[in-house]
Amino acid sequence: MTTTDAALRQLKKRVLILGCGNVLFGDDGFGPTTIEYIQKNCEVPDDVDVMDVGTGTSRVLLALALSEEKPEKIIILDAVDLGRKPGEIFQISIEDLPKSKTREFSPHLFPSTNLLKEIRDCGVEVVVLACQVEKVPEVVNLCLSRSVERSVPKAARMALELAKIGKS
Repeated sequence: MTTTDAALRQLKKRVLILGCGNVLFGDDGFGPTTIEYIQKNCEVPDDVDVMDVGTGTSRVLLALALSEEKPEKIIILDAVDLGRKPGEIFQISIEDLPKSKTREFSPHLFPSTNLLKEIRDCGVEVVVLACQVEKVPEVVNLCLSRSVERSVPKAARMALELAKIGKS
């Protein structure tokens, strides 16, 4: 079963929390690492699903954009470099994503903002919860920086709190 197939099965969930990034490149693995933390350490409500989509984010978002059935909310967890304090967790709008993250997807870049906008325009609330990287290495490095690693529990709590907002 592919990540895309798993995402389509989960469309009946009210909220999807997607961890994006490449664990092979240090702080870029923030999203998948946070998903793993949630799965191991947090109580996830029945109407919420968490998925490590890794570098397959564009495929999952395309499947969601094309699907007739959609969740109410998608929360994206990803690493960005906006010159903030390393490890800082913050929400960012799709329009404010850095230009380096708006091109077609590669293992180092955010999924196409066009897909996120398309999903949002279909009535799905899209929340991007970002973590300021300390450094994304150019060679394989399986470890998050200390500042980003310390931020994972906070990001997990924030994502689950955001998932509760809007619940009927």
